[in-house]
Amino acid sequence: MNRMNFRPNSSIACLAAVFLVASTASHAVGQVGDPPSPTAKPAKRQVAKPATPEKEGWRPLFNGRNLDGWVYKERGSELGVDPSSTVKVEDGVIRMDYADWESFDGRFGQLFDRYRVRVVYRFLGDQVKGGPGWAYRNSGIMLHCQDPKSMRTDQDFPVSVEVQLLGGSGSGKRSTANLCTPGTNVEMKQEVVTRHCTNSRSETFHGDQWVTAEVEVLGNESITHYVNGVEVMKYQRPQLDPNDPDAQTLMRIRNGDVMLDRGWISLQGESHPVEFKSVEIRPLPAAAPRPAAPSPRKAG
Repeated sequence: MNRMNFRPNSSIACLAAVFLVASTASHAVGQVGDPPSPTAKPAKRQVAKPATPEKEGWRPLFNGRNLDGWVYKERGSELGVDPSSTVKVEDGVIRMDYADWESFDGRFGQLFDRYRVRVVYRFLGDQVKGGPGWAYRNSGIMLHCQDPKSMRTDQDFPVSVEVQLLGGSGSGKRSTANLCTPGTNVEMKQEVVTRHCTNSRSETFHGDQWVTAEVEVLGNESITHYVNGVEVMKYQRPQLDPNDPDAQTLMRIRNGDVMLDRGWISLQGESHPVEFKSVEIRPLPAAAPRPAAPSPRKAG
């Protein structure tokens, strides 16, 4: 896969209610690949345009009209099957809506080497009946995701590095753009971090306000989270967790290699309605090659 070119390919959604990837999850995933061929001009969108103009290198992964280039995956259902019509495009936004769910019932979902990805999102409405407490106003951007075709039908979440998006409850502190690691680990301060979630330094965002989350991904070198333009977290060397069964399967396919430097991008739904009014990507230049080590001199 060319490091400089990106394309939304298939997306995946997982539900444990809707996890576009998850335990009973649904998700939609877009793969980073080659850019699509030019097509007719897109129809006018009914919501605000992305904050940064295209001349700065941002490309839309969501066209504002439909889910072309995305594929849905929900725990317990086959790839591409959205049994409750959870993911919709309405008024120019991707909406994960649980209106047709009687109860959550453990179904999660989501939409999927060097780039920046940026989403503008908000939580609204009420959590679906039966949704777990931790999933209240909870979504995420999942990076370096495994190919959705490789997921088990009953797999909760794709093996990935998750930028966890959270909304406030109206009082108290609840940071967003946190780190969660389904089937993965990362390094901080040159030490492997094995805990599942780590909070960022972000503010808390209560109510139904729009929030901009941006992530700089430098392959296997580092990943940096930003909220409304402010850096809130940074870590290095994303890698498979050798103690996770799904990661172990991937390790066998990769001949034991654990380091992650690319993969699919997924948007997550976890039982609370969430909207994305823009999803954009900006490719970054390939890293400069390191100079070759000098050849050892021969004695003589």
